[in-house]
Amino acid sequence: MIRSVPHGAVLALLVSLAGVPTPLIAQDRLAAPAPTARELTLADVLESSATHAPQIVEAMARQRQADARALTVEGQFDLVFNAEANARPLGYYNGSTAEVSAYRPFQNNGGQLYGGYRVSTGDFASYEGKSVTNQLGELKVGAVFSLLRDRMIDERRGRREIAGADIELASLDRDLVAIGVQRRAIEAYQQWVAAGLRVRIYRELFELAEARQESIEKQINLGARPAILSVENQQNIMRRKSLLVQSEQNLQLQANALSLFLRDGLGQPIVPEAERLPPRLTDGVVPRLVDESTAIAARPDLQALVTRIEQTGIRARLAENELKPRLDLNVEASKDFGPGSFTREPTVGAVGVRFSVPLERRAARGRIAEVAAEQDALQVRLRFLEEQIGVEIANLRTQVSGAEKLAGLATAEAALARRMAEAERRRFTLGASDFLLVNLREESLADATIREIDANYRHAAAQAELVAALADREQLRL
Repeated sequence: MIRSVPHGAVLALLVSLAGVPTPLIAQDRLAAPAPTARELTLADVLESSATHAPQIVEAMARQRQADARALTVEGQFDLVFNAEANARPLGYYNGSTAEVSAYRPFQNNGGQLYGGYRVSTGDFASYEGKSVTNQLGELKVGAVFSLLRDRMIDERRGRREIAGADIELASLDRDLVAIGVQRRAIEAYQQWVAAGLRVRIYRELFELAEARQESIEKQINLGARPAILSVENQQNIMRRKSLLVQSEQNLQLQANALSLFLRDGLGQPIVPEAERLPPRLTDGVVPRLVDESTAIAARPDLQALVTRIEQTGIRARLAENELKPRLDLNVEASKDFGPGSFTREPTVGAVGVRFSVPLERRAARGRIAEVAAEQDALQVRLRFLEEQIGVEIANLRTQVSGAEKLAGLATAEAALARRMAEAERRRFTLGASDFLLVNLREESLADATIREIDANYRHAAAQAELVAALADREQLRL
């Protein structure tokens, strides 16, 4: 758990060390001011980032592109309509024909279903008998079935499966980008809060030195202190003012960096004001205990690699399909209507087959070998990525544990610094100490508090890194 020291308590302690009456400063500095702005929480930043971060919006656009490409591929199975007309304005024969037809590919076979209507008028040569219909035309319906090649998979269905995998890849890429963005958003927020806490410490040190100056001047006028003490304290004021200015500059820099993730409803960056700083640095996100294999399987980069391996499997099936001979079955029925030849009046049923086989098949064998090599490479990459993710998670857990211990040590150090400061104050009250030692204890306490803030920041940052490595979408507000 993150440990922090309220800045008001630090101010009260440092004031007491300075010899300035604590109740007076408590009224002026430590009384809770009326809130002027709502405290900015990590949840606010993560929700804003998840909705408006340009990188996430861009990844979502790429996902829509993948959806659009899949819709384009589905167009290969659309119903297709054809119309054709032929006339002979010149010549011995004046026969004319008109035909409309439509076909739709099967969803689960390489063949297709088709149907049409045609009608002819005028005279035709004897060798054009197939063009002649009865007076009301001919209606025809049929289907083609692939029995060997294209039966289980063909180019259309293969492209559709690959497009579906592309959608999955785009979704995983969006998750991977979003996790990275949210991790950086957490880091930016924590750095901003830590910078604000440092500003408060340095401002309190500076204000203590200023408040002490008036007391020193009074003591010098009474002859209780040497005049050089006033110069020494003014030098101390300038040094602390320099530290305050530097910390305020760093706070503004961190606020600017945080504005890349904190945005309004229109997506415009918001630079947070110092008034919105929380009183302490909290954990923000806490890693949950999950099984290592479950954590590895949840990683989008691993899932993306698995999807790519599945895509190579689809291409392998397409290449193996090309090795097979083609055997297609065609079933068709037709009927003429209206006056005309009686030979065309009965319903006609026809069955046909078509067979072809590639003899050398070098193109298919080359594609099979190419896809097999790619699968082997991806499998090796997958094993290494699993090992890499396992090591990454283990290292981050070690970092979280170590950072938590260091944060505890920093808190203990700050507590000891407070005890030393209190003891020096008592000695100063009894006249056994001097201004230099009291001043050193003040700055020592402030330095210990700064180190505690830094240790807490490192612990919170390590936890955020681990949450991102575990792809915990819930805690990242995805």
